[in-house]
Amino acid sequence: MARRAKAAVESAASAKTPAESKPPKKSRSTTPTAESLAALSPERLIALILEEVGQSAAFKKRVSAALAALQGPDRVAALIDRRLSALEKARGYIDWQKRRSFAADLDATLATVLSDLKPLDSEMALDRLLRFLRSADVTLERVDDSSGQVHGIYEAAAEAAAGLAAELPAQAALGFATRAVEGLDRDGFGLVGALLIDLLPKLPKAALEPLDARLVEALAALPAQPRKKSGPAAFEMAGQEWERRYHRLSLNRLRQVIADARGDADAFIALELEMSPERPDRVAVAERLLASGRAAEALDWIRREQKRGVVVMTREDLLAGNHDSQGPEREREAVEIRVLDALGRKDEAQGLRWTRFEKSLDPQALRDYLARLPDFEDEEALERAFAHAASLRDPHGGLYFLVRWPNLDRAARLVLDRRSEWSGRIWELLAPAAEALEPDHPLAASVLYRALIDDILDRGRSPAYGHGARHLTRLAELARELAPGELAPSHADYVAQLRKAHGRKSGFWSQLAG
Repeated sequence: MARRAKAAVESAASAKTPAESKPPKKSRSTTPTAESLAALSPERLIALILEEVGQSAAFKKRVSAALAALQGPDRVAALIDRRLSALEKARGYIDWQKRRSFAADLDATLATVLSDLKPLDSEMALDRLLRFLRSADVTLERVDDSSGQVHGIYEAAAEAAAGLAAELPAQAALGFATRAVEGLDRDGFGLVGALLIDLLPKLPKAALEPLDARLVEALAALPAQPRKKSGPAAFEMAGQEWERRYHRLSLNRLRQVIADARGDADAFIALELEMSPERPDRVAVAERLLASGRAAEALDWIRREQKRGVVVMTREDLLAGNHDSQGPEREREAVEIRVLDALGRKDEAQGLRWTRFEKSLDPQALRDYLARLPDFEDEEALERAFAHAASLRDPHGGLYFLVRWPNLDRAARLVLDRRSEWSGRIWELLAPAAEALEPDHPLAASVLYRALIDDILDRGRSPAYGHGARHLTRLAELARELAPGELAPSHADYVAQLRKAHGRKSGFWSQLAG
């Protein structure tokens, strides 16, 4: 192939344009675009294509598919089927060194389905997309996909399949969705399930009832829960039971999607109670009751006591002072507020908005509260909110709120009032806060920069020495904007203290010198 490509290049280079032909207009751009490539002769383009075909297996497959498309959908489908068969049978492990070329090959297969087969026969393309997705489990289990590159290709295939199926006539779309349901027992990565979750709301309502009946049949066909065993058999049984529960959950989730598409809140609730009788999703249930005009029932659900589960905390929650399960609770409170508004209980809704702000320092919660106050009362409430943020035992959450609001005057006052309490370990907050304060509040910015530098050097955080050196350089610039004695010790004395305490940290001082 390489020899043929070389010969084609030499042949194209020696070819002459007939005298009677009009020379193509020269393009001033060297960026490959439709316009610039049109200036090349067909011979030159062919030579370039053959050259790349000899170097790239993925590109060769794309060219072969384009040529097959000239002969009809069956020839393209045959090419795709051969590749899918190879994927389904392959068992070799693909490490990170081979992942890039493997991903390019997968992407070429997907492009062939969408660019070459889909325009010729969309239903044949859909069947190949579904088969491609069903091969995901086997493929993803044998590839080092720490970057998520390969998984991303399968996600793109699922999204494309959902969009393509939604364009089919109702009966054809129902047939495809039914075939997709058949493969859910082999959908360990949830890709076919994601396809159906995206597709079902787009189907005509007439197609939903028979599909729901098919899901009920699939649930009934699941194996019964096995009897408990001991010894090595217990491990195998545990794995089988997990797969059975996962499959049941997947089928019921799809039934909930159908219930939503049909506007059937009661069906959704019944399924939620079946799947999780001890911890049903109160928020999901209340939202659907509220959408159905059943606000009183929604309020009962959203206020039901529930056993505590696993709490997931983000660093943003920690910075804002949310030291409990504020994530799920904020979501629950947001729905409760909407329900109270729907019931006309405005004062209760306002009280909950303020309580939510006090606990979370969430700017949006405060804005929602202020927006519903009578005229001339918002300024007083806003001042009360700022005072509350500044009074917290841990000042970092208050600073985070004031910078985000923004009220940089109050943020600067907080920095100076509590200048000994700032922790350079929370650099995600202090560094951007210092940058925000620099233009109008150089003294407060200097306090925060010193806290950051002290932490970096005290803990010997060598990876952060570059940041510390930049902070110290910025401190020198800010010092020129301060009045003498405004910040103690002076910048010169502060640097001298650093050299005395950390003079041996050459990694830091060398970056400063640079």
